[in-house]
Amino acid sequence: MSVLLFLHIFGAVIFLGNIVTAAFWKVRADLKRDPKFIHDTVKNVMMADFIFTLPGLILIIGSGILMAVQSGYSMDTFNWLTLSLFLFVLSGIFWLAILIPIQRGMIRHSARSIGDGIISNEYRKASRYWAIFGIAATLLPVVILYLMVTKAF
Repeated sequence: MSVLLFLHIFGAVIFLGNIVTAAFWKVRADLKRDPKFIHDTVKNVMMADFIFTLPGLILIIGSGILMAVQSGYSMDTFNWLTLSLFLFVLSGIFWLAILIPIQRGMIRHSARSIGDGIISNEYRKASRYWAIFGIAATLLPVVILYLMVTKAF
């Protein structure tokens, strides 16, 4: 199980690390107010999701399920594991249904802003929604990390 545990922890590190790092770079780009820099950053945030977040997600799910099965954890009662899975699915829904479409919109809006030389109101609105839902989608995995470490109940 040590290989699975390593893969699980490694997946969590690249998953959470990319989420936090992406938010940092995007906020930094927005503060700079340079449309070209913002556009490059939001494109890179989207690319990093495919390079780091998605593989981290696959490692977390795959190794987590295998470890749960090997350890005999119950999936039919309410416990730290089932709550973690529920929160993980909820976070995934935020990403798939809300954040990825918003990110695509930010890429489109920031590309249009380059020609104007100023950031459009459409980009600002999308960025605001990305921040709101991004905070929620980031806090959920942090709660999951706490539950995984403490196995609170």
